[in-house]
Amino acid sequence: MVKKIIIIIAVIALSGFLYWQNLNSPVDANGQEQVFLVSKGEAINRVAKNLRINNLIRSEFYFKYKIGRDNNVKAGEYLISPKLSAKEIIKILTLGDAVSREKSIRIIEGWNNKDIGAYLEKNKIVSVKDLTALAASPLNRWNFNFTKPNFLNDAPEEATLEGYLFPDTYRVFNNTKAEEIILKMLNNFDVKLTPEIRAEIKRQKKTIYEIITMASIVEKEVRSTADMKIVSGIFWDRIKNNQGLEYCATLAYVLGVNKAQYSFEDTRVASPYNTYKYRGLPPGPIANPGFNAISAAVYPEATDYNYFLSDPATGKTIYSRTLDEHNANKYKYLK
Repeated sequence: MVKKIIIIIAVIALSGFLYWQNLNSPVDANGQEQVFLVSKGEAINRVAKNLRINNLIRSEFYFKYKIGRDNNVKAGEYLISPKLSAKEIIKILTLGDAVSREKSIRIIEGWNNKDIGAYLEKNKIVSVKDLTALAASPLNRWNFNFTKPNFLNDAPEEATLEGYLFPDTYRVFNNTKAEEIILKMLNNFDVKLTPEIRAEIKRQKKTIYEIITMASIVEKEVRSTADMKIVSGIFWDRIKNNQGLEYCATLAYVLGVNKAQYSFEDTRVASPYNTYKYRGLPPGPIANPGFNAISAAVYPEATDYNYFLSDPATGKTIYSRTLDEHNANKYKYLK
């Protein structure tokens, strides 16, 4: 009789052990990985219930028992497979091995809209086609689901968003749309163009569009803030004196190629963006300038310089007052 009781107890104990072990086993050996979200501050009871509802664990009780009193499940978005055991899922959630719902993107000063689109496509965020199609749409045919910002009101109707996609570091969701990224950039532009800057532009009887066009050229020509202010002063003086800007960034935009020095034939290309052939500002921005270039376009530094070039070896900007000095510098640094 005693032996029979011992056998029964052993069977019950073994059954209990096997049942307990089974609670840890994967729910579905053929199941598909799925996204599982743990919200910040979410109670462990809710986490366990959601895991059970999504058929990722067999037992809420077992899950909570193994987590223990020190609940250290971390908030985040996870990829969890029903092929995993409860203990493996606990390890993922407590280590915080989350799949980020956001990416960090860095838009560089001086990139044009095609450059931005190519970068976003390379990083698998949106396609270059989606970004450039929206950004290239004329302002008089506003195709966005948000209101056109006021700072675009002084731009020509046929203008596009070239120049207004503000270069900066942004956080975007993995499944974001091109329109949402553009909105972020335009909102940032709106913030960076302070009331003081807008008032100064108005005081100078210029438009925001003219400033951004100038800033885009300055951005492409020189790098340092100090040089940007001096070069901006040279360009505005040239316009005031009815001289051509005659600088390479606009030729690069037209020809689609950067050269240390352009040929005479290059300078004769028929395009309103060719500042060697046509005087004044080009029809619009050639890139998206950063804050320093925009500030330089608004607050240029007055000098008696009329020419400049960049030393290819050092990147240093070499200034000159006369054409003879400039030609001598070209021979010295560009030959």
